Amino acid sequence: MARTDHHDVFIGSTGDGWTFVVLNRPIRNAARILTGAGFTAREHQGRTLYLLPPETAEDAHERAGVAAYGLMAHTLDLVDLAWTTRQHGATPSREPDVTIRFTDHAVTATAATGQVDAILVQHGFVAAGAKRQYALPSGLGERDAVSAVVRAEAHLYAHGISVRIDLGIATPQDIPPAPSRIGVAPAPPTTQGKRPNR
Repeated sequence: MARTDHHDVFIGSTGDGWTFVVLNRPIRNAARILTGAGFTAREHQGRTLYLLPPETAEDAHERAGVAAYGLMAHTLDLVDLAWTTRQHGATPSREPDVTIRFTDHAVTATAATGQVDAILVQHGFVAAGAKRQYALPSGLGERDAVSAVVRAEAHLYAHGISVRIDLGIATPQDIPPAPSRIGVAPAPPTTQGKRPNR
């Protein structure tokens, strides 16, 4: 599974500024809610993605907010790590106070100032050698790592600290495929040409 696959709804951003929504279970009226908020549906590697092209933070914030509000009528298992919808952190050229990066093997945080150290540590990050460099423990499961980042980002945001989450997804084409279905029973063998047992 990918980091986008652990919650009913995952809202994120690509490195090139697209906002995307991944639905990991059927949600009633989800297509209508998302397209009504301005998202475009696109089939991608076994799943339907809902995409907003790069636009102003205010527009993306409004559209994603409308969509999230509509989806939360059907599930509260929703994660929003989209930097494109954050009005204080949506400009790629502006350096945020904290950058949290997901890679294949780690989740790291880089702080521009020392005022965020205690908040990152409170949410499970540990010092990673260099000054103002942090990482989540390597033994943490993927779902737990996403949850730790959600909590840390919300706490930092509540203190007026800008955060950019880099999901390690450069473009919409890099969004991970749908997970394979485990536990699907194989089709029974054909009985054509065999006599039934009596």
